[in-house]
Amino acid sequence: MLAIKHDLPRASRRQFLIGAATAGAGLTLGFHVPIGPAARALAADTINPINAYLRIAPDNTITVLSAHMDGGQGIYTGVATLVAEELDAEWSQLRVEGAAGNPKLYGNVAWGGAVQGTGGSTGTTSSWERYRRAGAAARAMLVAAAAAKWSVPAAEIRVDKGVVSHTSGKSASFGELADAAARVPPPTDVKLKDPSAWVYIGNEKLHRLDSVPKTTGAQQFPIDVQLPGMLTAVLVRPPLFGAKARSVDASAAKRVKGVVDVVETPRGVAVVARDTWSALKGREALIVEWDEAGAETRGSDQLMAEYKELARSGKVAVARSDGDVVGAFAGAAKVLEIDFEFPYLAHAAMEPLDAVARFENGTLEIWAGHQMPDLYQTVGAQIMDIDPAQVKLHVMTPGGFFGRRAVPDADVIVEVVSVLKATGAKAPVKVLWTREDDMKGGRYRPMYYHTLKAGLDAQGALIAWQHRIVGQSILAGTPFESMMVKNSVDQTSVEGASNLPYAVPNLLVDLVTTDVKVPVLWWRSVGSTHTAYSTEVFIDQIAEAAGRDPVEFRRVLLRDHPRHLGVLNLAAEKAGWDTPLPEGRFRGVAVHESFSTYVAQVAEISLTDDGGLKVERVVCAVDCGVPVNPDIIRAQMEGGIGFGLGAILKSEITLDGGRVVQDNFDTYRMLTIDEMPRVEVHIVPSREPPTGVGEPGVPPIGPAVANAVYAATGEPIRVLPFSRHNFRTT
Repeated sequence: MLAIKHDLPRASRRQFLIGAATAGAGLTLGFHVPIGPAARALAADTINPINAYLRIAPDNTITVLSAHMDGGQGIYTGVATLVAEELDAEWSQLRVEGAAGNPKLYGNVAWGGAVQGTGGSTGTTSSWERYRRAGAAARAMLVAAAAAKWSVPAAEIRVDKGVVSHTSGKSASFGELADAAARVPPPTDVKLKDPSAWVYIGNEKLHRLDSVPKTTGAQQFPIDVQLPGMLTAVLVRPPLFGAKARSVDASAAKRVKGVVDVVETPRGVAVVARDTWSALKGREALIVEWDEAGAETRGSDQLMAEYKELARSGKVAVARSDGDVVGAFAGAAKVLEIDFEFPYLAHAAMEPLDAVARFENGTLEIWAGHQMPDLYQTVGAQIMDIDPAQVKLHVMTPGGFFGRRAVPDADVIVEVVSVLKATGAKAPVKVLWTREDDMKGGRYRPMYYHTLKAGLDAQGALIAWQHRIVGQSILAGTPFESMMVKNSVDQTSVEGASNLPYAVPNLLVDLVTTDVKVPVLWWRSVGSTHTAYSTEVFIDQIAEAAGRDPVEFRRVLLRDHPRHLGVLNLAAEKAGWDTPLPEGRFRGVAVHESFSTYVAQVAEISLTDDGGLKVERVVCAVDCGVPVNPDIIRAQMEGGIGFGLGAILKSEITLDGGRVVQDNFDTYRMLTIDEMPRVEVHIVPSREPPTGVGEPGVPPIGPAVANAVYAATGEPIRVLPFSRHNFRTT
């Protein structure tokens, strides 16, 4: 997922703009919380304070318009929790819809507010202030409307579980007061509840809003969209990255029953049919000759060999430099070195890419999982040669995304709008990716090569650390490059390494960025997917060389980082780190911060007779600030652990002559349900502003398991995935 580091300047109440407007019947409420000097100046000059964030309907339902898309991480329930808390609503009243189309209104506050987007585990961070203030403002307006209607002081009115009441016995539902409340001048200042009065925030028993529809099958995903007369398109994409279509013979494809057209797009050749089966059969019959002159033809082994050479002789960009590393190594009593190889990884979301587009009466409508809606509006408008204001996005909940639907140049959006235009926009069009399309033509977590070096003094103290990373930039050529690539350092390549929390006086982290035509993208927990592994596995090697216990060694090095130390201590305590294990069991530990959330995990493993391993138990401690929805936090930690385990144990995308070898789940292996360990999640109580949990559970699991394997075998796992190795106890 998108990784943008964020500090959180606090907006004062006077910087909070709120407004209300009548939109048909009921109350429509909105506001904007500008963050940072530039955003404040913009707000003062141009932002209309009447910006819709929630609607209260006459039937007493409350619909929250979420600025962030929910792809399973639970943000819809999160924003509903924040609104309901300050509104004093009944939980059963709440509904949530995805909103899009106005960055001033729905901009991601954690990113500065200039662009709307879901990623980097910022949904709760971005929503924390504005959705609580929306609820508080709506409550104040409902109270004012009731006070005027009943001719009583507002101070005598009580709001509880969706009912507004007065000591005289008069009462009304939110829905009954909605029209009158819409005409009340919105407050310029609201007081938020003291945490001691919270009813919903931190509630262990609050159920997710999407649990029932997902369980019953009522939940609608982009793949479920059906419009009258809709056509379905599948694309033939180049077999080599960077290849282009030289010639197309569509004659056989057009003879397939149900196929209505074959059109070329910037991303490939599309077969358009009346149904999915016909489109797929037509694609099988299509003959395309490719120009591969400028294509990527190197295989994975060749690329890794080149990466290793670049680690020695490539152009290096410094990400962090503290102290005198060269001098420290020269005076070290002991020097350790290690390297790591990480493969390309697919996102492999349960629902592959898909989208539906329709053009009617000058308006382009797009149904999809819109992770970066501002960019999608721009892309759609450019293709159709219309104004972005003429593009209407229907924000849907996709079956997972992990960053895959945050493509700056919008793969499936470009495809669906291009096909729509090429067919004359006479009918709506759905573009579908198959699993094979997703595996062979997707965008991947980059392949990386790491080299690390550490120096210890005569007392076993860590005095020097050098870390070099070799790999592709996921930001090259994207709108984020100018913002996040500084001095030739892609911050997403080095995050988790350049901000190493351990107290090392002499430290150097640098980067060699490679030129490869394989398309890459952020992937769940982005840079920390590989940097957490390399740093935490190496720390265990260093602890052993220093003659120290891995947990105790970390405690000393984290003395200036209380939140790292807090989760480490909690995980170690709950795992029984200092207690003996049953015979044949081994433990490993890792701690890592990503997206301002701190996670420590202790993994317990056993080795199997056939040279494999079984992860038996994982104890996870997480500090994500205020735990808004504890049940969702636990679910995301559990899901992140399963996702990360599959990646380190089995998953890899490999190239043979530039062609992707894997094409489905039989060759791109993932964790199966019977391989999922027992997981215990412990949440650190906190009053710090909340941070995200969709990604931070992933990074520590790999090194925690690797360190358990090291405890068992005495051999560090340097080449991933683990399936490349056989394990034997020492």
